[in-house]
Amino acid sequence: MGLLSFIKGVGEKIFKKDEAGTAPHPAEVADPLRASALLAHIKSLGLPYNSLSVRTSQHTVILEGSVARQEDAEKIALAVGNVEDVDLVDNRIEVVAPTPTARFHTVEKGDTLSKIAQTYYGDMNQYPAIFEANKPMLKNPDLIYPGQVLRIPAL
Repeated sequence: MGLLSFIKGVGEKIFKKDEAGTAPHPAEVADPLRASALLAHIKSLGLPYNSLSVRTSQHTVILEGSVARQEDAEKIALAVGNVEDVDLVDNRIEVVAPTPTARFHTVEKGDTLSKIAQTYYGDMNQYPAIFEANKPMLKNPDLIYPGQVLRIPAL
């Protein structure tokens, strides 16, 4: 799937904070700890994979392994990319049964799933397709934020 770019200052906060309540600079955190936290995040979402290796280097996450479906590889990449302090995801996951990749959309201020559905499908009532394509990362169709990257599946 290649490189995906994210906005590193936004996203889910999964990295531990220090005693002052601030997250340490990524260069100060050992890469294996960051990789372990990201893998735990993927597991907590219940995203399926056959095998998976997560490595980090500063603000970049490298994913390697195998999944059954293209959708699974895309969701794993989005799950780690939509984490605060992640800038790039190098998705090297092999897909057993490859299909065309989905499109991706970076949420902007004022976006709603309905507005995004209108843009990509010409029908705002197709927003449930986008919501479903981004589960379990999205728990509520009204809770999206600027800078978040979403999967836009073909209908």
